[in-house]
Amino acid sequence: MATTPDSGLVYRHRLPVRVMHWINVVCVVVLLGSGLQIFNAHPALSWGDDSRPGAQVLEIGQRREGNRAVGVTRIGGHEFVTDGVLGVSRGPDGATMARAFPSWATIPGPQWLAMGRLWHFFFAWLFVLNGLCYLAWTIFSGHLRGDLVPTRREWRGIGRSIVDHLRLRHPHGDEARRYNVLQNIAYLGLVFIVLPLIVVCGWAMSPLLDGVGTGWVDWLGGRQSARTLHFLGALLLVAFVLVHLFEVVVTGLGNNIRSMLTGYWRVPE
Repeated sequence: MATTPDSGLVYRHRLPVRVMHWINVVCVVVLLGSGLQIFNAHPALSWGDDSRPGAQVLEIGQRREGNRAVGVTRIGGHEFVTDGVLGVSRGPDGATMARAFPSWATIPGPQWLAMGRLWHFFFAWLFVLNGLCYLAWTIFSGHLRGDLVPTRREWRGIGRSIVDHLRLRHPHGDEARRYNVLQNIAYLGLVFIVLPLIVVCGWAMSPLLDGVGTGWVDWLGGRQSARTLHFLGALLLVAFVLVHLFEVVVTGLGNNIRSMLTGYWRVPE
């Protein structure tokens, strides 16, 4: 990080990182919303190649209680009432709607499968291209080894870092100039494990890409298994985003937003 005449202000995020970060923000929001739109067309997850009733590991639907439908989520052999959020929710006009995810969570509209697929595919390829650009930049600029790969000293201090995070105690001064070991593990796990899993499983659901090399989808357990893994990967991505946003807020919302817009970040005293 380059220090400015104001000793507390450092140039933390270079322009390529900032541009690719905001492209990712747009892509992730649209992909999640359009993905839920697609999921609503068949609100169940199975394993293997069998998607028939009774083979699901997860299903979001309804059950009848008298004259009304109640939203429920079934995981394995267990059923949970999720009425009002999952299974049955209210639309923009206040009317009750029987659908897996509510209309406010789906893109581009309350119920538009064909357009949702187009949006999902377009932004998925944009996300992949942006990710490849980011990966190339981190490797050739030295950002990967210099900022993201934990040192031996950081690995030895992982226990203390976990305790500090649980207590909401964040580094300050010189320690805050570098990502801590938990941040590094989260970023590396996301970039090299979770996101590639999501992309490969997305490809496995495409008949066109499935036909490019026959048999490779079976390595994932079948097309329905790929769909389930794709969904689980998306859940991990959502969990990462929620934790990331929480950390952005508790460590200084204005300071962090400014650093991702201008590159300059003030070191906490």
